[in-house]
Amino acid sequence: MISDRHAPTQQPYGTAYEQMLEKVRYEGAYPTLERADEAVRLVLAGLGRQLTGDERVDLAGCLPLEAARVLTTQIPDPRPLTGWAFVKDLAARTGASLATTRWDTGSVFSAVAAYTGPDLLTRILRQLPTGYALLFGRAELTPAA
Repeated sequence: MISDRHAPTQQPYGTAYEQMLEKVRYEGAYPTLERADEAVRLVLAGLGRQLTGDERVDLAGCLPLEAARVLTTQIPDPRPLTGWAFVKDLAARTGASLATTRWDTGSVFSAVAAYTGPDLLTRILRQLPTGYALLFGRAELTPAA
């Protein structure tokens, strides 16, 4: 289906996804929903390459359909990246600066955390290598002695 870019009445996003984009736009101080959408797609695709198992399925179930599709269409990487390597990988894929990519990641992960709730977010962070907690706005988890 080919869409007319100039059709003013066409709603480009579902309501739940648009609400997510509004949150990301606000958190990241992005000028438009389109810019927030770019950030969401970039970061969720990257997260989809890192996350596996029940946490991936449960996260997809919490997110708006469009966001869940971006996450789940990615093939998980057999060697997950640390949080900092994740940001560097996204920056390399887009040509954006590390600072911009870190900002995008924090803005999107803030919205994702609001959808997951604390228990699922803790499970996700336990599965991922070090460095993701800070990207989600949490203190880094340390294993109990």
